[in-house]
Amino acid sequence: MLIRDLSGVTQRHGYLIRVGRDGVAPAPDGGIIQPIADWPSGAVALGEWQGAPIAVFGENGSADWPTARQWLHTLPRDQFPLLSSALQVLKWLRDHRFCGRCGKRMKRLEHEFAMHCTGCQHREMLLARSPRFGPGMYSTLAGFIEAGESAEEAVRREVHEEVGVEVGRVSYFQSQSWPFPHSFMLGYYAEYAGGDITIDGVEIEDAQWFTPEDLPGLPPKFSISHALIDNFLRSVATGR
Repeated sequence: MLIRDLSGVTQRHGYLIRVGRDGVAPAPDGGIIQPIADWPSGAVALGEWQGAPIAVFGENGSADWPTARQWLHTLPRDQFPLLSSALQVLKWLRDHRFCGRCGKRMKRLEHEFAMHCTGCQHREMLLARSPRFGPGMYSTLAGFIEAGESAEEAVRREVHEEVGVEVGRVSYFQSQSWPFPHSFMLGYYAEYAGGDITIDGVEIEDAQWFTPEDLPGLPPKFSISHALIDNFLRSVATGR
């Protein structure tokens, strides 16, 4: 299983996935995971795989490398997330090189999959309010995992159902016990992938993008929602 935690990746050495313009390089064992070795300059860490760091490296590649679609027919099931993560991370890096506000080159944060503008410091977070909230209060989106879903699948589904936005990479933050029967809170960050805010009008009555300098009323400090927001604000303040 891919552990999507970059905090433990402290060296540029481990497994590697090589991605070309048209395909993904085969490894000696017939899969896509190259043996443990020093990473080339430009390799991007994805997390940990089987106890060792793993990264993706974009290059010109070879015309005879199988395409991603071809790999889907031969890869072991547990390597599907690796292939998906590698391709999405490279596309994200390519498509978000410059700030959408001021046009300056973005800096990639090493501890998470996020880009930071050193010019205008532009970063935003999506918050929403339920009709049950007190006046002026907004919080992170929340929902329930349905039967047969993974937590990550639930994040993507709930965000799309409630505010109409598509999200890409989802990363775990922390958990919290919740004072209701059969309830346990899991906190995740999700990267915006596309779409305009379209609220459902039932569970959500408003949703907006907020900058760290212009925040609405926030949920109680003991909540995991507040911890998610605080952690995001700290990362913006330090430029990590």
